[in-house]
Amino acid sequence: MATTSSASPEFLYHPLSEDKVSKDSIEFDTSAPLPKRMEHVILRVQDEICAGIEAVDGKKFRTDKWEREGGGGGRSRILQDGNVMEKAGVAVSIINGTLPAAAAQQMTERNAELPPGKDLPFYVCGISLVMHPRNPMAPTIHLNYRYFEIDVGQDEQGNPKKVGWFGGGADLTPSFLFEEDARHFHTVYKTQLDKRDPTWYPKMKKACDEYFYITHRKEHRGIGGFFFDDLTDTSEETFQCIRNCANSMLDAYVPILKLRKDMPYTEEQKEWQQIRRGRYVEFNIMYDRGTKFGLLTPGSRVESIMMSLPLTARWEYMHSPKEESWELKTYKVLQHPVDWLKVESEP
Repeated sequence: MATTSSASPEFLYHPLSEDKVSKDSIEFDTSAPLPKRMEHVILRVQDEICAGIEAVDGKKFRTDKWEREGGGGGRSRILQDGNVMEKAGVAVSIINGTLPAAAAQQMTERNAELPPGKDLPFYVCGISLVMHPRNPMAPTIHLNYRYFEIDVGQDEQGNPKKVGWFGGGADLTPSFLFEEDARHFHTVYKTQLDKRDPTWYPKMKKACDEYFYITHRKEHRGIGGFFFDDLTDTSEETFQCIRNCANSMLDAYVPILKLRKDMPYTEEQKEWQQIRRGRYVEFNIMYDRGTKFGLLTPGSRVESIMMSLPLTARWEYMHSPKEESWELKTYKVLQHPVDWLKVESEP
């Protein structure tokens, strides 16, 4: 059972505190354990993102520190009913314990190194973010970066064996499509991914389009971004790439937010935003792996898991956008993913 606490819970490496986590050499210290370095990254990035959004919104995030009875805890920051944000959440979780067989089964299907059908000791640290602006012209953003480690017993020599991997990505969900926003968002992350491997962006962009697909609606949740899971390459180059992507959120999103947050809109356009928010809820509840994993993990904090859901949403019976409308143009893009950076080079 997760409980809110005013005291810092015990973590494997990094204590959570109200103090800002400053940059230091540990993020570049290859002799330090990878979990310790990843914890530092996500705590620092949480501080920086919240400060950046507060500067735009004018309202402060609420901070909740919580402990997990089975081991670890987290720090959730929520900005609700803000001047710009209807609801925004940035959550850090640092958890260790035993993964029940039901949750492990989902992972063994994708990772052959994990023994099936048994409880497994695990460690995970990650940052998750979702921001739903008030203005329907401003898009929703989601990101997640995590490091997962499973104790699988012993190797052939009898030494302790652990299997680790990264997962994450970032994606944008507009209610009203601005192609220049889509190109800007994709360009920021492609720039970082290309430094690691020029093949990563096209692969991860395609994976993002495939993952954020609402099967029963036959449409995608948004205009994509990049997505990766079960990335067992835990090299220094990969860690630094993920770190750089995590550092890029404000560059990718805030310029778009500033352009759109004060644009005029109609009541009908606000209703369309709420209908699209309904689709967001459908995906997160029915398909999202992170939501499923969280709800299957004993002692998980439900408030943090459900943080991604919008404050308000709408479902209308047999709704369809009008012909030649902005809504219909956006909807058609959601049905058929676009290679945004190729669009930019077309005449």
